[in-house]
Amino acid sequence: MTQDNNIPANTTDDALNQADTCLHCSGDGCTAGCEDNCHCKGRDFCKWGDSNLRGLPANGCGRSDHQLNSYDYLADVPGNVDTTDFVEVQFKNTRKGFYRNDNHLDLQKGDIVAVEAQPGHDIGVVSLTGKLVLLQMQKANLKPNFEIKRIYRKARPADMEKYEEAKAREHDTMIRSRQIAKDLELQMKIGDVEYQGDGNKAIFYYIADARVDFRKLIKVLAEAFRVRIEMKQIGARQEAGRIGGIGPCGRELCCATWMKNFSSVSTAAARFQDITPNPQKLAGQCAKLKCCLNYEVDTYMEAARKLPERNATLETLDGTFYFFKADILAGEVTYSSDRRLAANLVTISAERAKEVLAMNAAGEKPESLTNEASAEPKRPVDLAEQDDLTRFDKARRNKGRNNRRDRRNNERNNKERNTAENKQGNEGEGGQPPRRERRDNNRRRNDNNRRERRDNNRNNRPQGNTKPDTPEA
Repeated sequence: MTQDNNIPANTTDDALNQADTCLHCSGDGCTAGCEDNCHCKGRDFCKWGDSNLRGLPANGCGRSDHQLNSYDYLADVPGNVDTTDFVEVQFKNTRKGFYRNDNHLDLQKGDIVAVEAQPGHDIGVVSLTGKLVLLQMQKANLKPNFEIKRIYRKARPADMEKYEEAKAREHDTMIRSRQIAKDLELQMKIGDVEYQGDGNKAIFYYIADARVDFRKLIKVLAEAFRVRIEMKQIGARQEAGRIGGIGPCGRELCCATWMKNFSSVSTAAARFQDITPNPQKLAGQCAKLKCCLNYEVDTYMEAARKLPERNATLETLDGTFYFFKADILAGEVTYSSDRRLAANLVTISAERAKEVLAMNAAGEKPESLTNEASAEPKRPVDLAEQDDLTRFDKARRNKGRNNRRDRRNNERNNKERNTAENKQGNEGEGGQPPRRERRDNNRRRNDNNRRERRDNNRNNRPQGNTKPDTPEA
């Protein structure tokens, strides 16, 4: 909001809020022409921060630290909040509810409010207002006799103190309730505990494969925690959505950001998309098949209808070709000359494969599968090829291999250079052999002389007793 020229530049917000009259108005009424904007006549002057001077803030994004956050693209439209009294309020994790604003409170996205509950009241955050709330209610398929509770007020400091005290007990309550369920030998897992804003009620979210009789568990929990107990069963996908996390794609989980209705996912979706049936890669954080397997399966099924049948063989003058693999989205099929091995692979388009099949049905055989008249289609660039996790390791290995080869070459060159220099430096004048060669010859001559003397001594040694005779006395 830009400051008016009639307002002094050094005027602070506190001075404007504490003034007795509007800066634009005199005792005779509004002189600056702002009656239509701030309704100065007949009421108190408009202050900084008043609802009439808010302008058009970007409230659509709101708080994104909650699961299932909705972008309100109508938040900046004037009069959007006044279209309906219904408000969407979000509680812990993915729990949401619709409430009536009977008191006509000035609520914005992100305001903390106290709402009606049974019994007492609950504390939540306004997640959506205006016309989009009606669309969310229509999407939720509320029952005709669904009772919509009302909003009491904006949360007070006393309400927030009780709320913080109740939230501080949730983790300890969950740990203790798990031990109680284990002692009662119940086949169930308590995944989360949510206390009501006033601390009079606790909701226990659990997962179970079969029906569980938890009537005794409710009695034990009520005696242990002195609150009203409500048990709510959820699935593995709902639990993952409540906890949240990051998927292998690098983004937040779909069940924690926008997905509310979960459809069944089968391995047929992976088979249609030619995805390797690896359970570790197909399973998400909920240990179930990933929901994103259903996102593109319809596109793959539609594109697969344009391909020839996989059991069809193509007859050419070169031989018979069998189906090997197919690129469904690219519309290309690869054929092999061997039914079981990848031999003489030829990749052609689906139109060319159907053309060859039509020729075979008419009793004709083309010279080859490829059509020389048509140019080879350009394949799209696969941007995922540059995302190889080991690309840096390969470069490092090649770099180390090249360094070792260069080092060996340098050592060999230095050795040859030193040998040549020594040979040149040791050559004597007058055509004499080099010094090193003379030294080697002298050493070899001395060794030969030493060997000859040793052999002569061995041959001249007398036979038999070699001990000398003792001289007579």
